[in-house]
Amino acid sequence: MKILMVMTSHDQLGNTGKKTGFWLEEFCAPYYTFLDAGVDITVASPKGGQPPLDPKSDTPEGKTALTERFKGDPAAQKVLANTIKLASVKSGDYDAVFYPGGHGPMWDLAEDPVSIALIESFYNTGKPVSFVCHAPGVLRHVKVNGEPLVKGKRVSGFTNTEEEAVQLTQVVPFLVEDELKRLGGRFEKVDDWQPFSIIDGRLITGQNPASSHAVAVDLLKVLKELKVPA
Repeated sequence: MKILMVMTSHDQLGNTGKKTGFWLEEFCAPYYTFLDAGVDITVASPKGGQPPLDPKSDTPEGKTALTERFKGDPAAQKVLANTIKLASVKSGDYDAVFYPGGHGPMWDLAEDPVSIALIESFYNTGKPVSFVCHAPGVLRHVKVNGEPLVKGKRVSGFTNTEEEAVQLTQVVPFLVEDELKRLGGRFEKVDDWQPFSIIDGRLITGQNPASSHAVAVDLLKVLKELKVPA
């Protein structure tokens, strides 16, 4: 079983002068969930190489057992430091794709024609696609049969109230919850910061960093139901 993980290459938090990127837990939780299940993992990003880490995700408050495992895992650190360029990726080489969040993807992956086409290719060839936290926002231009992929589907993602809590409502280019609703998605959520993952066919979305493990588990569940060899 082969899963592609797609990271952001964007490191600027709007016009604030502050740094952003991917959220550490949102890489570590799915990475180790897949690794421990025997999955062959490839990590890609638009620019290749080391993706930028959101410094706010690498704090004592953001620490989990799996982020600590990563800190002591040179092999995983090497994988992350050497992401392949997204433009070199073909969906036919993988069984599924997983997009970690962080605020970075809202600027680059959400508007990246390569990423948009890649997601469409995965989905149109019967493969599951999965996104957590801010990453469901990268679906804003993804279409299937001329309609937004999320239209009519149950979806989740970083909520308006969670964005308000981190005081970035006026900084982000769009609000994930509002955008998914605008596209016709049936947006669902639980209390802020609680784990929540939704499966709707071959689309799996999760609400926030705490949902990363649940989305990864749900992706493996869908792959098993599709009878993809382990």
